[in-house]
Amino acid sequence: MSERQDPIRVMVVDDHPMWRDAVARDLTEAGFEVVATAGDGEQAVRRARAAAPDVLVLDLNLPGKPGVQVCKEVVGGDPRVRVLVLSASGEHADVLEAVKSGATGYLVKSASTEELLDAVRRTAAGDAVFTPGLAGLVLGEYRRLAAEPAPAPDTGAPGAPRLTERETEVLRLVAKGLSYKQIAERLVISHRTVQNHVQNTLGKLQLHNRVELVRYAIERGLDGE
Repeated sequence: MSERQDPIRVMVVDDHPMWRDAVARDLTEAGFEVVATAGDGEQAVRRARAAAPDVLVLDLNLPGKPGVQVCKEVVGGDPRVRVLVLSASGEHADVLEAVKSGATGYLVKSASTEELLDAVRRTAAGDAVFTPGLAGLVLGEYRRLAAEPAPAPDTGAPGAPRLTERETEVLRLVAKGLSYKQIAERLVISHRTVQNHVQNTLGKLQLHNRVELVRYAIERGLDGE
């Protein structure tokens, strides 16, 4: 499987100029392309739409518009953008709110530069990346959400969206918590193909992000063997 040749396009959002500049510099030196930076929520949404980064590295505590709202608006406008939250807070409520807003990763600011660079690479590749100890919390929340009654498309209804066999297979593996890379290896298909299947499935089911997709799959028992 060939690795992508283009540099990963990253945008950094943080209200502390020194921290923002330091993160942008570390990313640039590591070979990433920093396409934009922003210091407040309104600016972040505007610039993210214009710059279309692969990965948005986002602080939650922003003036003007909170980070979770930025995440919702950016991912809602372009589901291809992946959001890695980089926050001083490791509070469970903050983590869960970020994930529900569409973030695919959450790193606390005590992480090392190497951990950050690795997290950005993995986020761009479609992996869900969490500071150690938080991944279990997020999976537990997926399951809790799935246990709640929620309006969802009725796949048995006439005219309901029909998934292909391969889309269902990918959905089942996503529900089990596998990363896109692991799914690609298991199904012997390219990483890009996995991403395409997920995007097609989201469109057919009228879902907005990986959280809703996992919830949908667990509700239908697709996370079992």
